[in-house]
Amino acid sequence: MNKENWNPGTLLDVSGYYWKTCALHTGVKLDIFTVIGSDTVSCDVINKKLKVDERGLSMLLNALAAMELLVKKDESYSNTSPALTFLSKESKQYVGFMILHHHHLMESWHKMDKAIIEGKPTRMRSSFSDEERRESFLMGMFNIGMAIAPDLSKKLDLSECKRLLDFGGGPGTYAIHFCLANPGLTASVYDLEATRPFAEKTIRQFNVSDRVDFISGNYTEEEFTCPDRFDAAWLSHILHGEGPEQAGEIIGKAVSALKPGSKIFIHDFILNDSKDSPLFPALFSLNMYLGTPNGKSYSETEISNMLTAHGVKNIKRLSFEGPTQSGILIGITS
Repeated sequence: MNKENWNPGTLLDVSGYYWKTCALHTGVKLDIFTVIGSDTVSCDVINKKLKVDERGLSMLLNALAAMELLVKKDESYSNTSPALTFLSKESKQYVGFMILHHHHLMESWHKMDKAIIEGKPTRMRSSFSDEERRESFLMGMFNIGMAIAPDLSKKLDLSECKRLLDFGGGPGTYAIHFCLANPGLTASVYDLEATRPFAEKTIRQFNVSDRVDFISGNYTEEEFTCPDRFDAAWLSHILHGEGPEQAGEIIGKAVSALKPGSKIFIHDFILNDSKDSPLFPALFSLNMYLGTPNGKSYSETEISNMLTAHGVKNIKRLSFEGPTQSGILIGITS
């Protein structure tokens, strides 16, 4: 593990990094990168579409140029190649929804001292509190899934599986790509009814409506019942939203939907057993503290123990690390 070289310069760089963060968030929230598109345009032309304060917009455009997201030439601006690829809504690789989700989380992080003093969250569970936040969360999950699922689906062995349950699957990104990579596989995405429009839109987008369906339900409050059992289950980024007891119950519900000898995969931000590494899962645990009563990142041993408690055997860690240091455990139901 690389050691951080802390000194006044690096400390102040980390302390002030939110200036860059806020400039990026504002650029995405105002949709500046989509407005510019493939053109080279002046601040005045951009503002004819945005209708904001021109002095502030000019400063923001200059800051984004300094961050090398825009190129400025003769008082006109154009997108850099990365900005056009990842920050324009016209691109299939757009990650702006996840950036907007991060934007919605910022206020609670600003109040972390209050949360730790009072011992309670500083925000509601923001995923579904209003339509804009719901869209940014669910499509943000799609953004993250699209960064992982296409390649992962070619490496995960589902060759002998016929029916997969994407438990708490959100927009269904993983279920879709697992089916695309395995012609004999069908899948069901199980999540809240509010998620259905996003999931069904994504399923249609990839032309797999005949192989991927949506089942509505609440995995924290309801028992999961299905007349036909599955032979694989995928649980991605759902355990960290709950405390240990409820996380274990979620695993139990997924296991109950599986045939004996089925595969169960847990994909999450997995800590080492001392819980001081990797960095992103450690920070993400704080994010769950700020937004949930009992959520946190779990260690590999903690997740393994939850699986074992529900009869899962042959548990092992796959040689996979996601772009934000996520990991995958696999086990076999008995």
